[in-house]
Amino acid sequence: MASPSATARGAVPARPVRTRRNTELALVLAAVLIAVFGYAEVGLNLDGEVPRGAAGYGAALGVLALLAHGAVRWRAPYADPLPLPIAVLLNGIGLVAIYRLDRATPRSAAAPAQLLWSALGVGLFIAVVLLLRDHRVLQRYAYLGALVALVLLVLPVLFPPVYGSRIWITLGPFSFQPGEFAKILLAVFFAAYLAVHRDTLALTGRRIWKVRLPLGRVLGPVLLIWAAFVGVMVLETDLGTSLLFFGLFVIMLYVATARSGWIAIGLLLAAVAAVGVGRLSPHVHSRVTDWLHPLGSIAAGQGANQIAQSLFAFAWGGMLGTGLGLGQSVLIGFAAKSDFILATLGEELGLVGLVAVLLLYALLVSRGFRTGIALRDPFGRLLAIGLAAIVGLQVFVVASGVLDLIPLTGMTLPFIAQGGSSVVTNWIIVALLVRMSDTARRPPPEEPA
Repeated sequence: MASPSATARGAVPARPVRTRRNTELALVLAAVLIAVFGYAEVGLNLDGEVPRGAAGYGAALGVLALLAHGAVRWRAPYADPLPLPIAVLLNGIGLVAIYRLDRATPRSAAAPAQLLWSALGVGLFIAVVLLLRDHRVLQRYAYLGALVALVLLVLPVLFPPVYGSRIWITLGPFSFQPGEFAKILLAVFFAAYLAVHRDTLALTGRRIWKVRLPLGRVLGPVLLIWAAFVGVMVLETDLGTSLLFFGLFVIMLYVATARSGWIAIGLLLAAVAAVGVGRLSPHVHSRVTDWLHPLGSIAAGQGANQIAQSLFAFAWGGMLGTGLGLGQSVLIGFAAKSDFILATLGEELGLVGLVAVLLLYALLVSRGFRTGIALRDPFGRLLAIGLAAIVGLQVFVVASGVLDLIPLTGMTLPFIAQGGSSVVTNWIIVALLVRMSDTARRPPPEEPA
């Protein structure tokens, strides 16, 4: 508020910042209604009537969404109003798609378990919003978090591989993917380290051709941590997570130094690593072969492989899709609910629905970038951009693999694909973005007159 003397001189008082909580509430309710409508459409297309569990599904999703909104309204009143409704809508679309695929595979019902994981994710979202009052506290535990993340990535090596990759920890009927949690800890470490050394990385070092390389003692620790993570991922033949970590490293390094040369170096190193791993690892080599020849199995008389079935599903969906429940994407096989769930959306929602889903992801990522730009502290700026980049990179890798633009990586589509670890981790990411957006949009305290 302007002082009386300033007002007397004709100064315009600052406009109050609107909290936009009512806007968020309206969008959250609209997201729940869209998800319930999709659930009902599956039953109408398959059985000619609304499923009996539609009311319970809508009530469960609505209660979770309202609880999350209540936590934001109470503890983060100035937060960005878009991330929470987008997360609710994407999570609801994922539950509908998994339920639709459950109807085609009655022996493998995954929708109830996914709803329970979603409830756990929303619970952690509420906990982060309520308990984390200042995101800068995370900077104190950056190195400890990096160590914990590395341990989480090493543990799956002790367990048998699943579909060729050692990325799961299986204890009886319970299994989870620790790499999903490690990516948040790695983003916190990169943000903390680069926030302290960004000036040294950008202004010092030796110039080679047109690129100035920073001092080894500054860049060495972060390269060592990155190499350890990527090395573990290569040993586990988890190409998708390795690509995610590498992309996150390059993006945050570029944001910290504002030097485009790092992007060129990152692309060159990624190309060299991809060629080397593709030749040395039989599992990765087979995926590269399928990528180069997606219809090769048909020509060999072995039937359509997963990529071929996925391309057929996209083509059959056309512009407006076949309708929820009326597609044949279940022919893709065991990965229909995880890697290739995007093909189900493309077939049954068509190009229009597929573009709408991708735009939701783009909007979520852009709001995360906007939050990072608005924050004043370097750590928060790098952390917000890094968390948003994780979501964007993961969607790019999954969508490109399913569309045969790059080799398959085995990653899950955020919020939509089956996977408890993934949905829980992405809810934590949204919670951190909401908390940081509240800090960025909160008006400064009024000074006494």
